[in-house]
Amino acid sequence: MNNKQLSLLSLGLLAAGSVLNASDGFVLFGENVEKPAAEDKFVRPITAPYFNEDSFVTTDLRAWYLNHQFGNDTLGGDVTVMALQIRVALTESLQFVAYKDGYTEFDGAAILGNNEGFNDLGAGLKWAFIQDWENNFHMAAGIGYEFGIGDIDVLQDTNELRLWLSANKGFGRLHLGATVNAILAEDDSDGLAGNSDMYMLHLHADYYLTDWLSPVVEINGYFSDDEGGLGVSGVDAGSLYGGGENDVYTIAIGAEVRPFCENSAFRVAYEKELNDNVSLFGSRWTVSAIYEF
Repeated sequence: MNNKQLSLLSLGLLAAGSVLNASDGFVLFGENVEKPAAEDKFVRPITAPYFNEDSFVTTDLRAWYLNHQFGNDTLGGDVTVMALQIRVALTESLQFVAYKDGYTEFDGAAILGNNEGFNDLGAGLKWAFIQDWENNFHMAAGIGYEFGIGDIDVLQDTNELRLWLSANKGFGRLHLGATVNAILAEDDSDGLAGNSDMYMLHLHADYYLTDWLSPVVEINGYFSDDEGGLGVSGVDAGSLYGGGENDVYTIAIGAEVRPFCENSAFRVAYEKELNDNVSLFGSRWTVSAIYEF
């Protein structure tokens, strides 16, 4: 999928919302569920799209475009990622999540060169075990698996088990969220420079400012106890050995714009590393379009 195709897909998702503005959310097995009031609805996570998961069961499509500048003299260069995620509400509390796919292109990276290729495929199930709409409090747990069928030259080709837990709480128009992930690599010797278990923390806040605009702030943390390989944290690009001294924290400022209706949105965020450890981070623009059925 090239940039033009992704742009057309994003515009298609947005335009669909102006026509298919359903009042009920689609559920595959069971009756459709009533959607919350617009001001009670959380902005779906924008950054770290493979792993930043909220506690809601929805059916939606999300198109992604990421432009990442390493901003590091050792690594240099940049990377572009394009992907499409699919989520399906199987029941009112169970969701199928196809969270990882797409295409990655490195450009001018000192270590990774000008390689490009397909990402691994990751999918799983999410169970929303608390759905308290009266108090707007929600929790969910999930399990997923990343199939290492991607290209090793772009830090893919890794088999990983993923476990996650998320919580969301709304205070009127203010919406807060947190997600923790455990990424368990199956084979220590796989990947371009080996891989390791990783742990991630994602914090989210958005505010329903108007019918068409919500500002968003997100903080992400990436942790690895293993040391070796390149001695570089792979953050959300790959489960590289980083070691505790190379833990990475990032902050993102962004917004969601709903030009057609509440079912479709265009989101953008700028993300910057907070510390100065050796990692596959620096700065990143994330652009996304979403349509909920």
